[in-house]
Amino acid sequence: MNKIAAALLFPAVLFAADKTIDVTKSLLTIHVGKTGAFSFAGHEHWIDAPIAHGQFSEGAEAKVEFSVDARKLKVRPGKEPAKDIPKVQETMQSEVLESEKYPEMLFRSTKVTSTGAQLWEVTGTLSLHGVSKPVAVGVRRQGDVYTGSARIKQTDFGIKPVSAGGGAVKVKDELEITFQVHAK
Repeated sequence: MNKIAAALLFPAVLFAADKTIDVTKSLLTIHVGKTGAFSFAGHEHWIDAPIAHGQFSEGAEAKVEFSVDARKLKVRPGKEPAKDIPKVQETMQSEVLESEKYPEMLFRSTKVTSTGAQLWEVTGTLSLHGVSKPVAVGVRRQGDVYTGSARIKQTDFGIKPVSAGGGAVKVKDELEITFQVHAK
């Protein structure tokens, strides 16, 4: 290969083009646990948080940015009676997330570090409920899908976990967020 061709090809590999996140296939899932003396009487919840838009890139200048419309989060049916889902959904939207006041959840990476073959630690800023905090996320690439998880505390973002029965049943402060991201 001649020197000119190599010089043109190398930067293209090193600085991969931005990829758009396929929002029709990508999804974040939030696991909301329970705690308290009577937690056996409460229910855990899994919430689907569809990605509204985003992009990422790999290589020396790797980065990721995406947003979620808080108004579109949906509580999955679980072990609680189906009649309780609308109340859980309403409480999440109006009291917990205040999604009309804070409609966007946004993550922007500040550093992407390779930790192995097809593995990265992504650190960045998560803006949620009007508060921005640093978050670290482990990411694994499996084919064309990027998966991973992170844990955050609601109170770090100014959110008071829901409780019932005078605090005998409470939502855990710590949430587990898992994701599957597909590129277009």
